Amino acid sequence: MNRIFLIVILLTVNLLCNAQQQKDSNVAATSQKMAMTMYLIENFYVDTADMPKLTEEAIVAMLKELDPHSAYISAKDVQKTNEPLVGSFEGIGVTFQLLRDTILVVSPVSGGPSEKVGIMAGDRIIKIDGEDAFGKKVNNDFVTSHLRGKKGTKVMLSIKRGNEPELIDFEVVRDKIPLNSIDATFMLTKNIGYIKLDRFAQQSTEEFVEALMRLKKQGLKSLVLDLRGNSGGYLQTAIGLGNELLGSGRTVVFTEGLKSPKQVYDTDRNGGFRDGRLVVLIDEGSASASEIVSGAVQDWDRGVIIGRRSFGKGLVQRPFTLPDGAVIRLTTARYHTPTGRCIQRSYEDGVEEYHKEMQKRLDHGEYFHADSIQFPDSLKFATLNSGRTVYGGGGIMPDIFVPADTTFSTKLYTNLVRKGVFNSYTIDYVLANREKINQQYLDFNEFNKKFNIDENMLADLKKMAEKKEVEWDDEQFQRSEPWVLMQIKALIARNIWDIDKYYQVVLKEDKVIEKAIQVLENKKEYDRLLGK
Repeated sequence: MNRIFLIVILLTVNLLCNAQQQKDSNVAATSQKMAMTMYLIENFYVDTADMPKLTEEAIVAMLKELDPHSAYISAKDVQKTNEPLVGSFEGIGVTFQLLRDTILVVSPVSGGPSEKVGIMAGDRIIKIDGEDAFGKKVNNDFVTSHLRGKKGTKVMLSIKRGNEPELIDFEVVRDKIPLNSIDATFMLTKNIGYIKLDRFAQQSTEEFVEALMRLKKQGLKSLVLDLRGNSGGYLQTAIGLGNELLGSGRTVVFTEGLKSPKQVYDTDRNGGFRDGRLVVLIDEGSASASEIVSGAVQDWDRGVIIGRRSFGKGLVQRPFTLPDGAVIRLTTARYHTPTGRCIQRSYEDGVEEYHKEMQKRLDHGEYFHADSIQFPDSLKFATLNSGRTVYGGGGIMPDIFVPADTTFSTKLYTNLVRKGVFNSYTIDYVLANREKINQQYLDFNEFNKKFNIDENMLADLKKMAEKKEVEWDDEQFQRSEPWVLMQIKALIARNIWDIDKYYQVVLKEDKVIEKAIQVLENKKEYDRLLGK
């Protein structure tokens, strides 16, 4: 065991110390010091030490001292971490929720293996390969380990459907299941399309092109690209969206670091939406690739940015694989917008203070008042076409600031969300009323126009709240009622149709969307904002 451990240490030391570093006596001494410490613990410590765990904790601690985004990923977590960005996994193809320790199928993936054999939304999975799939043992890890597997392998599911007295058995052959990164694509008005991009995944550019094509067939002239809450992803996907929005020969971003020479990333083709009016939505949850795209759109005066200041994550992480399959994502450079603005906000006060930034913005009033954000003249930059003033210093500051909407926010509403009351209630409601809704409304559009939440539904919601120990307050309910009704209707729509329909309901009350539509429908104002 000692010999194996020493080999691991030597490999680690070799990884951390390149040829140039080995010439530096300080670095060499530090590496020897680390290796010696691990050797002493292994051979002389009073009790048995978990050396792999100690090694991982030492790496994590070292990376925390560097910057907020360098990270260690253990070998067992690498695939799980990469999966949302890679854009697919192998399994049975269902969206599920855990309802009272039972696996509820929210919807089968269109064209996936579960849909092909006849599994339907609302089905409950009671047995998997003959094993009970309910009770306290059932959690997300249980579902993942039992339902996912290699393409071509088979799994037997016993399903409880509605009021059917007997379980229905299905043999499902696992297959590759796509993970879509676009949550919603639809027309906001006759001419204005909307695309909600959740993350910059491997296939996001292709998804974006397909979404554009669908919208163009419906009359698309102007576009709202919603990047709110989008934490980023692949750089190449950001370049791909740049191709679609900016046209050929435009710089999207450049990177530079102490040991990473400047590298410029330009668009190389004309994409599908380089001429129409464009609005990009951002907020404090928009980071990394979202800031690359919104920064490039702003710098080239290509579109209007609306919302609140973005997160400010502009560090490039390069993955290095360790001998055991673990990965170190090490920051090697910084992202800069085409004008030269550094996207990364300061972390000179340490990682802990850095992660308190969002709370500081809230305390400072930044979510509600644009004038609470002051930029020194040294952070002024001029856009590349019209010479408008934009600011660096971390994150992207929108052209139009829209404060966070707290009109209907109350403690009651927060607790209904936090304790899962809306989810639990709407799942139960759809289980009991799916067939009735499908018979009563021809499609989602009719549902969206005519469906209303009645007093009986609100009474049942209140019972669910009490069951989940949420204290009901009638005065707070009166204030939050519009949001409560909207959430119920939107979640019912999602559970019967898909997440696209959820957004079609909730965006009716979205003040940022309202402002985007106003700007896009007023050519004179749109041109003024872009300095034309």
